[in-house]
Amino acid sequence: MKIISVVGARPQFIKAAIVSPLLRADNDEIIVHTGQHYDDNMSGMFFKQLAIPNPDYNLGISGGTHAEMTARMMTSLETVMIRERPDYLLLYGDTNSTLAAAITGAKLHIPIIHIEAGTRTHNLNNAEEINRICTDHVSSLLFACTENDMTEIEREGLLERAYLVGDVMYDAFLKFRGTLSVAEINALTIGNHKVRLPQEYYYLTCHREENAVTEKLREILCACEDLDSPVIYPVHPRNTKIVEALIEQEQFKNIIAIKPVGYFESICLTSNSRKVITDSGGVQREAFFAGKQCVTILDHVTWEATMVDNRNSLARAERNDILKKLSLTQNVDTLYLPFGNGQAAERIVRIINNLN
Repeated sequence: MKIISVVGARPQFIKAAIVSPLLRADNDEIIVHTGQHYDDNMSGMFFKQLAIPNPDYNLGISGGTHAEMTARMMTSLETVMIRERPDYLLLYGDTNSTLAAAITGAKLHIPIIHIEAGTRTHNLNNAEEINRICTDHVSSLLFACTENDMTEIEREGLLERAYLVGDVMYDAFLKFRGTLSVAEINALTIGNHKVRLPQEYYYLTCHREENAVTEKLREILCACEDLDSPVIYPVHPRNTKIVEALIEQEQFKNIIAIKPVGYFESICLTSNSRKVITDSGGVQREAFFAGKQCVTILDHVTWEATMVDNRNSLARAERNDILKKLSLTQNVDTLYLPFGNGQAAERIVRIINNLN
């Protein structure tokens, strides 16, 4: 079968690194990179590290409002889909790239496969929630990560097209978690300066649009400044200018701001940290997989399965609330495996191959 896989952002590159090699054993896969994450540290680095095949198409589309980006992607994706005439369209997650491909493919009557289906926050102020719902409802085949996701799928009347397979991100974590040691990334670059990692540190990632404002970032960084170990913070390109200005204005000493890191570096930093502070759905899960306590700076639950025994707690973008949640004590039950056993990709590809 000919299958077009659409990717555009960091989590999708990671999932493709696990699914594509298996998919290509028996199928003709065409990879389309929308360009949503265009910076080399956010895109090129992942393709190189994870040995993902070079995209057959790189649309180079990024920036602008949600509507502008999605519209430009749809126009370019339509051209690719008409030219390639695939049997199926394979989509990951909940980005604008996913939504653009889903709408375009549905209107061209191409059956859609959605990996990471059924995730719900029940918050329509969250752009990704809209993307998830729309994509699931136009898809022919839904692959869910957890029992919670299957419950949501059943509520929306989509159960007959859904399979519980586990989380491809967990597959990736198990495969790559030992690739780098702390010693191998012990000299990360900030501009032309080298910074040695402290023996103990917290790990911060913060990239969402709702948190990329000065007032919220100041509160987040103030909380980090008050912690009892340094905080490693790979700064998303969206936040660079604001973070640099805040560090200078507030004279923060406890925050080590570095350039974005690759996947291997990120899971190493996560796995060796004391605790994790994030607004990323992917990093939430990576912290959970690593058994590290996580505080998530969002106003909604994305991965309900992680919200047990203080392993993941929601916090407002407020200094006191972040510190309060970080002070909680987690309990790790090693028998609790809501994201499967690390064989999600094998299950997915087996089901896809049986479609032929």
